[in-house]
Amino acid sequence: MGQHHVEHKGTKPSETKADSYDARIAPLFPALHGVAALTFESFSTMSHTPLPNDGLTHFDTHGQAHMVDVGGKAPTHRVAVAEGKIVMKPETLEIIQKGTAKKGDVLGVARIAGIMAAKQTSNLIPLCHPLALTRVAVDFELLPAENAVRCEATVELHGKTGVEMEALTAVQIALLTVYDMCKAVDKEMFFNEIKLNYKKGGKSN
Repeated sequence: MGQHHVEHKGTKPSETKADSYDARIAPLFPALHGVAALTFESFSTMSHTPLPNDGLTHFDTHGQAHMVDVGGKAPTHRVAVAEGKIVMKPETLEIIQKGTAKKGDVLGVARIAGIMAAKQTSNLIPLCHPLALTRVAVDFELLPAENAVRCEATVELHGKTGVEMEALTAVQIALLTVYDMCKAVDKEMFFNEIKLNYKKGGKSN
């Protein structure tokens, strides 16, 4: 007994179910079909298209974060100086100046905190290199006219990468420590003008 092949009207034997559905639906919603096709094509190629890093060295050509390879660089003397301020009430500044804060020597504790922070920068900022720093200095200046304390941090090493992040970290942690030491009497303190003032070494020479 012979076998009979049955074709459905409008559907070729080689046509898949999805092809048939697509052919029937597309004419009804041409605009929607075009957008869907474009969206799918864009999505399917998105993960394979290299993205420019626009000069951001912590991203590769595919936009993935990575630690910059400094192995091929020549060691140089690196220096960075950063500063920042904490602004407070006049009474709070007077307490710091007189050394009568309940927690003790505000600027002394803040200085140690800043030095420790510089040494721990690579543990705080994910893509920073661990560095063997040769010098960290944290200094303070009282500014009565601004009701503020200014902090300056200087960091140095002889190595293959800069120490800007270490200097900036030292300043901010030192100022944050001032806040912690004085927050019992002044919760309106704020930070400003945190910036890198000077950089030496590497391409900066």
